[in-house]
Amino acid sequence: MTSTPSPRRLRFVGFLAALAAIAIAIFGVIERRGHEVEVAKWTREQAVPTVAVIKPHPGATAQSLVLPGTVRAWYEAPIYARVSGYLKSWNFDYGARVKKGDLLAEIDAPDLDAQLAAAQAKLNSARALVNVREAERQFAESSNKRWHDSPKGVVSVQEQESKEADYNSAVARLNSASAEVAADQGEVDRLLAMEDFKRITVPFDGVVTARETDIGALINAGSGIGGGTGPELFRVADVRQVRIYVQVPQQLSAGIQPGLTADLRLPQFPTKTFKASVATTSSSINTAARTLLVELHSDNPDGLLQPGAYAQVDFELPTNPDVVRIPTSALMFREQGLEVATIGPDNKIALKPVTLGRNLGTEVEVLQGLTLADRVVNSPPDSLAVGDVVRITGSSASGGETSERSASPGSEDVAAARAPEKH
Repeated sequence: MTSTPSPRRLRFVGFLAALAAIAIAIFGVIERRGHEVEVAKWTREQAVPTVAVIKPHPGATAQSLVLPGTVRAWYEAPIYARVSGYLKSWNFDYGARVKKGDLLAEIDAPDLDAQLAAAQAKLNSARALVNVREAERQFAESSNKRWHDSPKGVVSVQEQESKEADYNSAVARLNSASAEVAADQGEVDRLLAMEDFKRITVPFDGVVTARETDIGALINAGSGIGGGTGPELFRVADVRQVRIYVQVPQQLSAGIQPGLTADLRLPQFPTKTFKASVATTSSSINTAARTLLVELHSDNPDGLLQPGAYAQVDFELPTNPDVVRIPTSALMFREQGLEVATIGPDNKIALKPVTLGRNLGTEVEVLQGLTLADRVVNSPPDSLAVGDVVRITGSSASGGETSERSASPGSEDVAAARAPEKH
C-alpha cells in the first residue's frame, strides 16, 4: 500500500521548485544583460573605423625631366645667287667639309658682262669728254687772263667781261663732265662687284648640307635680292657645336636656369649619351603652347649630332627638400579639392589640403601640405570626417603604437582597414 506524502513534505518540495525557478529566472536575466553589454560594446567598437597608416617618403634625390628637343647647327646659311645666269660649275657636293672662302660654284652671266662692257665704254667716253672740257677750260683761262691784263684803253670792259664769262662756262662744263665720269665710275664699280658674285663662296667653315642645282641650270637672283625670287642653291652648316631647342612646360620651367646640364639621346645612337648645358631661355612663355623655349649647347667634335635631328633631352632638376611622396590611394577628392587624411596623437582625423606635383604611377609627389612626420591614412573611407576617432591597424582601440608596416596600394593593411573585427 503506497504511503501518501505528508503536506509538510509537499510544501518543502514546492518551495524548492519555486527557488529553482527563481534562480533560473535570475540567471537568465543576468545572462541576457551580459549579452546586451557585450553587444553594446561590440557595436561601439564597430562604430570606430579601422584604418591603415603610412608615412610619406622623401622626394627623389634628383628630379628627372625628359622632353623632346630639336638639334640645330651652330651656324646655318642658305646660299642664294646674287646674279642671274647659268651655273657654269660646282665644286662641292652635300656632305663635303669646306673652309671659309672656298669656291662652291661659278655662274656664267652674259647679261651682266654686257652691262659691264657698256658701262666701261660709257666711262671711257666720259673721261675723253673731260679731257676736251679741260682743254677748253685752259684755253678760256688763258684768254681771260690775257684780256684781263691788257692795258686800259686797249680792250673794252665789255670784252673783258665776255672772256671771263667764257672761262666760267668752261669751268662749269668741266665740272659737269667730271660729275658724269664719277657717276659712270660708280656704275662700273657696282657691276664689277656684281661680277664677283658670279663666284659663290663659302661664308664660314662647315659642311655642305644641301645642293639644289646642277651645271647648266638657269639661275635667278634669289632671297629677295633686287626683287629676285630664285631658289636656294646650297646650304652650309657649322656643326662643330650645335644648339638644341626644347619647349619646357610652364609648370616645370622654374627649375630651368643657365648652366643646368642635360643628357641627350638620339634614336640612331641608342647606347650613346651626349652632354649639353642650358645656355639661355627665351624669358617668355609661349601663349599658344604655354611653354618656355630653352636653348642648350653641346660640343660636336665627331659630327654625330646632325642638324634637324630629334633628341630626347633628360634634365636633372634640383630637388625641393619639402617634396614628399605618398600612394595615390591616400588621396581624397572632396569639394574643396584634393585632401589627405592624417591622424593626430589622440587618434583623431585631420584633413589637410595638398598640392600635387608629378604623377609617378602608383605614387604622387606632394609639393605642399604634408611633412615626413605626418601619419597618413591609406585608402580612407569616403565617410571619414574631421575629428573622427579611428583605430589603427595593429593597435588597440585606445590608441597604442602604430604598426611599423608601411601600407602601400594593394597591401594587406588596406584589406585590414576595410574588414570589420570579428568577436
